[in-house]
Amino acid sequence: MSNSISKPLAGKVAVVTGATRGGGRGIAVMLGEAGATVYVTGRSVRGNPATEGRGETIEETAEMVSARGGVGIAVRTDHTVEEDVKALFDRIRREQDGRLDILVNDIWGGDPLTQWETPFWEHSLSNGLLMQRRAVHSHLITSHYGVTMMVARRQGLIIEVTDGTDYRYRGNLYYSLAKVSTIHLAEAMAADLKPHGVTALALTPGFLRSEAVLDHFGVAESNWREAVAKDVHFAQSETPYYIGRAVVALASDPNIAAKSGKALMSGDLAEEYGFTDIDGTRPNWNAYYKRTFEHQ
Repeated sequence: MSNSISKPLAGKVAVVTGATRGGGRGIAVMLGEAGATVYVTGRSVRGNPATEGRGETIEETAEMVSARGGVGIAVRTDHTVEEDVKALFDRIRREQDGRLDILVNDIWGGDPLTQWETPFWEHSLSNGLLMQRRAVHSHLITSHYGVTMMVARRQGLIIEVTDGTDYRYRGNLYYSLAKVSTIHLAEAMAADLKPHGVTALALTPGFLRSEAVLDHFGVAESNWREAVAKDVHFAQSETPYYIGRAVVALASDPNIAAKSGKALMSGDLAEEYGFTDIDGTRPNWNAYYKRTFEHQ
């Protein structure tokens, strides 16, 4: 009994795409802590990082998963390449006897492609289209191949990681299109999957203290509060493990089907399920944003 409480996802098989760093890494590690076997995918491998200026790798993430009590398996996968994705799920089908319980689509790769404060007709078209390829098409390709394993067993959870929970404009056409499209992917997949016992939903973190964000502010996780002097809103930020705990809570919920098609936020889920960030806090960016920006 105690093991089922401490390792609620023992025996479960998960795929976390884009798990090299940031929210993807946090999700993979927390799934490992909950006892899951986690296939960690991305393009950055030891000796061959795919993102300029970033040294994190999928092997590091997989080792962190295993260190927390799960089983981390790193598989280099370019999710914009159909053959890579098909090979990934063929491998999982062989190794896990056709089992796939959780699929987290967290591929992004759009930050270096986004030109903020630039109207769409002056924005690089090639970068804008590449953003859709990386952040939307990759999710479509991955779900196309991954969901068949879930449908066959009439169970499973697909989580589309995005930014925001509604369809409002996010300040850059290409960025906005990618993030809104991901929310609708979850809504549309949920409708198609409803008769098959599979749940699909969208999930967004709040102000995420990713490795890149910490570097931007010139701080580390140990002294991140020093950056609040530069941006007061940073006081409401959260670690990548917070959204990871949200994923664990969702995957452990026997009534998860009731949330199918919805777009959810880490802070709201923390209040609903009672979990905290790893530092013991319970930030709620959604509530803070509404209080600060929408009621002025």
